Amino acid sequence: MTDQPAPAPAPYPTALGASSPTTITLLGTDLARDVMGEVGFGELAYWLATQRRPTPGQVRVFEAVLAALADHGFTPTAIVTRLTYLSAPDSVQGALAAGLLGGGSRFLGVTEDTGTFLHEVIAQQRGPLPDDEAGWDVLALETVRAQRAAGRFVPGLGHHVHKDGDPRTPRLMQIAAEEGQFGPHLSLFAAIGRTHPQLLGKTLPLNGAGVCGAALADLDLPIPLLRGFALLARTAGLIGQLAEEMRHPVANDIFLSVDLNNLPVAPDPHPGNLP
Repeated sequence: MTDQPAPAPAPYPTALGASSPTTITLLGTDLARDVMGEVGFGELAYWLATQRRPTPGQVRVFEAVLAALADHGFTPTAIVTRLTYLSAPDSVQGALAAGLLGGGSRFLGVTEDTGTFLHEVIAQQRGPLPDDEAGWDVLALETVRAQRAAGRFVPGLGHHVHKDGDPRTPRLMQIAAEEGQFGPHLSLFAAIGRTHPQLLGKTLPLNGAGVCGAALADLDLPIPLLRGFALLARTAGLIGQLAEEMRHPVANDIFLSVDLNNLPVAPDPHPGNLP
């Protein structure tokens, strides 16, 4: 019985990074010659995610979103990053990862939730989309009414600090309009902002995380990756939090404020799940 030659390994196709002894290519271009020093990081991040090079207008809106989401002060994600660094100063990557893992439905996830929600509403429409504010207002009222009837919140509405208006929202809408990137997702989101008080009986601001989700969706970025772009932005903010913690630490004070003020109480047993 003769030995059979080993089968050739299956190819693993990729349009991203690849190397030869003399060159490195990225997205079909020479990394050293055509990307380094020529392509900004925001442009590259968009390009990597879509495998198409963005226009200057798309880059401006995308980078405005990244700036809007980079840092929000002492949020839980920032605090856990600082506390993890306090506990393990040898693990910068662990501190950053801890903060990023906290990006969920209450912090950063709103960007994904809003973009996904608006995209689903738009995708369900039969026929042409509205072409003026009045038409978008009709669709917005139908959307808010349906959410309310189902007992669900409209994502992107409300802010615990900016109760009279999130300053990021009009600015990002302005930039998108200036760059010709004010598409159906932003149009529907703006209409929700105009019309929701008619049904909810109160006015809630369109928050910055929500408008970022609408803007990202209008940039034709992959909807399942919207939270990823929020995390990309927050990574820069968490690096800033770590840099400040190294120079002006507060994590130990946060730890001690809890540890020295704990209040022992009697156990509170779980009631169980059975009636």
